[in-house]
Amino acid sequence: MSVLINVPTPLRTITKDRTVEVDGSTLAECINNLEEKFNGIKKRLINDEGEINKFINFYINGDDVRHSKGLETEIEPGSSIDIVPAMAGG
Repeated sequence: MSVLINVPTPLRTITKDRTVEVDGSTLAECINNLEEKFNGIKKRLINDEGEINKFINFYINGDDVRHSKGLETEIEPGSSIDIVPAMAGG
């Protein structure tokens, strides 16, 4: 099942594209498949404990996965995943 991932500018140095297509029925599967295509991207998204990096937000069709099942959030075919890095300033 194919889903579209919208890649933020800081990660485009790895993907070279603003959108990429991967397969997966959960967010975790999609991230693992993204890693297969773009070696090294997963460590920027997932921490050493296997959880979503606290400075990264994932939205599936506009819904924040932190308010659902996190990495185990189910994804329907044709869905869109937005990767949004946290913004900081001062």
